[in-house]
Amino acid sequence: MTRAIVFAYHNVGVRCLKVLLAQGIDVALVVTHEDNPNENIWFDSVARTAAEYGIPVATPENPNRPAFLAHMEDLRADFLFSFYYRHMLRPALLGAAARGAYNMHGSLLPKYRGRVPINWAVLHGETETGATLHRMVEKPDAGEIVAQQAVPILPDDTAGEVFDKVVVAAEICLAGVLPRLTSGTAPHVPMDLKLGGYFGGRKPEDGRIDWTQPAQQVHNLVRAVAPPYPGAFCDTPVGHLRVLRTIRADDIADGNGLFAAGDAIYVRCGDGRCLRVLAAELNGRPLTARELGEQSIPLG
Repeated sequence: MTRAIVFAYHNVGVRCLKVLLAQGIDVALVVTHEDNPNENIWFDSVARTAAEYGIPVATPENPNRPAFLAHMEDLRADFLFSFYYRHMLRPALLGAAARGAYNMHGSLLPKYRGRVPINWAVLHGETETGATLHRMVEKPDAGEIVAQQAVPILPDDTAGEVFDKVVVAAEICLAGVLPRLTSGTAPHVPMDLKLGGYFGGRKPEDGRIDWTQPAQQVHNLVRAVAPPYPGAFCDTPVGHLRVLRTIRADDIADGNGLFAAGDAIYVRCGDGRCLRVLAAELNGRPLTARELGEQSIPLG
């Protein structure tokens, strides 16, 4: 029986772990994270899933330390898998599995290597993304590609909606190639890093809206950071505004800043085009067209 060690977190971690189990992989250990009490935990628990299947769980602060590495080597695993695990795994740890270490990444590599690839793809207005299973090497997200599964990004999809698609893509990607990976017949295609770029993490402050930008760029920012992420925001003369959901509204002729027309709220952007605001909060309270009335809120 093929034995694996699984480093995993988040929904992708849960679904990919279940794929391994469904295909008869002996998962000797699941390595995951303690949930951060300051983080919005909107996703499934890998630790709970492992416990349901009776799999031992470890949550080391640093899995690369010698004592933990020795434990990995003692397990004599064939494969090491990383499914949305957040810590970097060093070469010594990657070498603890006899037949290699493989990572599931949430983009169509080599595009959007690095952190939060789905959010970056939405921010940049991409029309597709997906999941990639690749061999892990010392350089992040740079090893040979084993399998990919694409999904569309629709014009008004939020990052959360795209993430749900990528979870399914990851499951399909892994389930399809796993028999060939375990039999030693899976393709390993070298990655051309010149065809993509590396992206870092994002902070809540990165959701600040620049209203001088064109409507499409503002719309992409709103989509990229919409809940369950922190949301796009700005400060106005009447308080803190969070813009949580928008769609394009090119037929609106009158009004500037943030304004109401009928039962809808609109905002005019730097290129003169408008967005319809489907959900927003002002000073922490939901903002409605009735509340806004005939006033408009100027935006810097």
